[in-house]
Amino acid sequence: MIEENHTKSSQISLEQQAPEPDIMLIVDDDGLNRWMLENIFKPFYKIETAENGRIGMEKLLQNTERIVAVLLDVVMPEMDGLQLLHILEQNKILTRIPVFLITSYDRDKVMEDAYEMGVMDVIKKPVVPYIVQRRVNSVVELFRTRRRLDHIVEQQEEELVQQANKILDLNRGMVEALATAIEFRSGESGSHVRRIYGITDYILRYTPFGEGLTEREIEQISVAAIMHDVGKIAIPDAILNKPGKLTEEEFEIMKTHSLQGAMLLEKIPQMRHMEVFQYAYDIARHHHERWDGRGYPDGLKGDEISLWSQVVSLADVYDALVSKRVYKKSFGFDQAVSMILNGECGVFNPKLLHCFFGVEKKIRELLYRDEEELV
Repeated sequence: MIEENHTKSSQISLEQQAPEPDIMLIVDDDGLNRWMLENIFKPFYKIETAENGRIGMEKLLQNTERIVAVLLDVVMPEMDGLQLLHILEQNKILTRIPVFLITSYDRDKVMEDAYEMGVMDVIKKPVVPYIVQRRVNSVVELFRTRRRLDHIVEQQEEELVQQANKILDLNRGMVEALATAIEFRSGESGSHVRRIYGITDYILRYTPFGEGLTEREIEQISVAAIMHDVGKIAIPDAILNKPGKLTEEEFEIMKTHSLQGAMLLEKIPQMRHMEVFQYAYDIARHHHERWDGRGYPDGLKGDEISLWSQVVSLADVYDALVSKRVYKKSFGFDQAVSMILNGECGVFNPKLLHCFFGVEKKIRELLYRDEEELV
C-alpha cells in the first residue's frame, strides 16, 4: 500500500514537472476538415480547433506562447482567414508563429495577398496527409530552432554585457586606487576624487551641458575625471604638502603636474587600450586651462578646451574651495560660488557656469553631507 502510494505520488510529481505540449491551432468551419487535420497532427501536438476566425483569434491570444503553428482556412463565417491574417500581421504574430493556409480557394490575388502578409505556405485541399505533415512539421522545427538560437544569443549577449561591466568595474577600481593613493600622498582623504566623479557625472547627466553624450560616454568621462591629478605623483613632497603659499618657482613646478599626468597615462600600455584613455589623457593635461586662454599648460581658449576638461576644471575648483587643504581652510559653499562667479579662480564657459549654478545646491546636498574634511 505504501509502495503504491509512493508510486502514485512519483507519477503526479513527474506529471507536474513535465512541460506542457506544444499546441497546433486548426481554424476551419468544416468539421470534417478539422477532424482530418487533427488526426494527422495529434501524434505531434496538442490540438485546439476553431470554426471561424473570431474564435481562432481568441484561442491565439489565450495560448500565444504555446501555439507553434496555425492551420487556417480562407472562407469562413464571422471572420474569414484573410481577416485573421491581417490582424496577426498587425500584431507581428506572424514573425513568431508560422501560419499555413489549408484551402481549396485558388484565386491568385488572394494567395498573393496572403504571402505578402507573411503566411508561411499555402496547401491546397484535398490534402495528402504525408505531404502536409512533412511540410508543416519541417517549418515548425525551423521556428523552434530559431527560437532556441535567439535564446542562446540573448544569453550570450547578457553574459558579454555582464563581463564588460565587470571589466569596467575592475578598471574603475584600479583607477580609483591609483588616484586615491595620490590624494593620500598630498594629505587628502581620497574623497576628493570621488566627489570630482560625482560632480562631473551630475553636470553631464542632468544639465544641458551634457546634451548629445551617450550614457556610456558620460560614465567614461566621469571615470576619467578621477585621474585628473594623477601627475601629482611626480611633484616633490615639499611642494605638494607645503602648508603655506608656494613661491613663484614652486608654483611653476606644481603646474607641471598636468603634463606629467598626461605623459604618465600615455606610458601605461594597458591604459592606452581602454576606452577611457582618450578622456583621461585630455582631462589630465587640460583641466587647468581657462576659457579666456590664461590657463596652462597649452593656453587653450574657448571651445579649444574639450567639454569634459571644462567640466572637470570647474568641479576641481569648486571642490578645492569648499574643502580643507594643507595650505588653506575651507570656504563656505555660498562664498565658493561667489568666488567662481566673480572670476577669482579663473574664467569659465558662461554656459557651463549657468548649468552648474542651476544644480549646485543639489550637488552640495548629495555629495557634501557628513564630510569631515570640509571643516
